[in-house]
Amino acid sequence: MPKLLKHFIEPPRACVYLPEQTAQLENKVMLDVSPEQFGEMLLRGWRRFGPFYFRPSCKACQACLSLRIPVDKFEPSATQRRAWKRIEQLRIQIGPPQVTDERLALYHRWHRFREKLRGWPESKLEREEYQLEFAFPHPAAREITYHDDHAPGGSRLIGVGLCDETPVGWSAIYFFYDPEYARWSPGVLNILFQILQVRTRGLSHLYLGYWVEGCPSMRYKSTFRPYEILQGRPEAYETPLWQPALGVTPP
Repeated sequence: MPKLLKHFIEPPRACVYLPEQTAQLENKVMLDVSPEQFGEMLLRGWRRFGPFYFRPSCKACQACLSLRIPVDKFEPSATQRRAWKRIEQLRIQIGPPQVTDERLALYHRWHRFREKLRGWPESKLEREEYQLEFAFPHPAAREITYHDDHAPGGSRLIGVGLCDETPVGWSAIYFFYDPEYARWSPGVLNILFQILQVRTRGLSHLYLGYWVEGCPSMRYKSTFRPYEILQGRPEAYETPLWQPALGVTPP
């Protein structure tokens, strides 16, 4: 039985996706949540980092939309097929999330790259925070690691994808990679590999979290087609409605 430690809606703050808007999140701090129970939350637009579960609760804005891909209908674009060809050059492992110096160094190398590219604030994520947010023990938690065994100097960790596996589908949580491999389109490759995992496991959907039309950093999510959008913010007692959203934004 889940243990609810805290449930609150945060005060309004500046929105990182739409500067002209304010943002709020509904938060739950919970322990002992099973994959089945989290799957029911995932269907209703909740996301997870460690023991923290959250979803948008903005009063004046409904721009953050939950997006998922029905994998049996997905067809890769020409660009996505080109990115997928790199898969043969990588060794990929799936297991429980871990905290290592190699992972921390890769995360900070990637984040510094994004700070310069997109003006992100500096990340001070340390081992304890990484453990809490990315490697907290959870029965649904999965980690995908991508290795280039042919790199100069020996095998090299080039990407880490953090995910959740539930009975209703697979949830992509976070991904970071070696900036030197940016030309390989590792983010695209990571999503394509997760789509493959969803199909292999006999699940129906890959959940990509929130998508904001007009936010450049989220544009890539709508290039995986077709996709479905959750209607509203259904409560636990309400039936969630996901509707196809073909052609909302051009890739």
